Amino acid sequence: MPEYLTTKELAELLRLKERKVYDLAASGVLPCFRATGKLLFPRDGINAWLAESGSSFLAAGKPIPTVFLGSHDPLLEWALRESRCGIATFFDGSSDGLARFAAREGLATGLHLHDESGADWNVAPVIQACAAMPVALVEWAKRCRGLIVSDRYCKEIRTFEDLRGKRVVPRQEEAGAQNLFRHLLDRAGLAPNDLHFTAPARTEQDAALAVLEGKADAAFGLQALASQYKLPFHPIVRERFDILVDRRSWFEPPLQKFLTFCRTDAFAERADGLAGYDIANSGQVHFNGP
Repeated sequence: MPEYLTTKELAELLRLKERKVYDLAASGVLPCFRATGKLLFPRDGINAWLAESGSSFLAAGKPIPTVFLGSHDPLLEWALRESRCGIATFFDGSSDGLARFAAREGLATGLHLHDESGADWNVAPVIQACAAMPVALVEWAKRCRGLIVSDRYCKEIRTFEDLRGKRVVPRQEEAGAQNLFRHLLDRAGLAPNDLHFTAPARTEQDAALAVLEGKADAAFGLQALASQYKLPFHPIVRERFDILVDRRSWFEPPLQKFLTFCRTDAFAERADGLAGYDIANSGQVHFNGP
């Protein structure tokens, strides 16, 4: 195999157009030198570039699926459906959504990841995962989260300390709610084996339904769901739910149709009817990537 590759040979290797290879060389991304008026690319240097950053660079050129990832939010799910924007959903938790978004498996992801310092929500993990990506972290809503309790224990369970010995429905490990639940459980001086955990609930609705159906005594869930199912609720924290968006996708028709719907009276009325929701700062940018 030749020690040096021509522009055409490298384009075939990387499955790019020759014009793109010229652009990458001109910008200093690819190792190369000019000999007798032609660009030559050292094979060892190209292999090193591919091993270090080339695979992620080439992946960045692939189309992003029209999928909304991340944490489940009742208002978000409703708005995506009602807007008829054509965006599919894959809600399996904030951590899962952030990892998939960084791998370019979706155009946006919903997040409510708690900063244990108490200073902020979502910004630190977004910077860690996506600092070099063209992204924007935009506020969706503030939500009241707390203990959804069965009628039987409405007076007995009011704080985390009261969960000792009770049946509690957890969320999946990738969920932002579960991350915060573990933090608050530790702060209350409780270990996981001090509680009786049921099977995990993968959505906010499933967590509330487990309490309603008598499968659990309590869940760490949203006030909106407790109100919907007429279950006792004790507030614990006011969390911020943000949307992390690929900036290029922001201006494409699917997200624009969704965002247009979010400015309608129908959306405002829906949000106003959900207990514990505050959309006063919806749209505020909390992080803007390069």
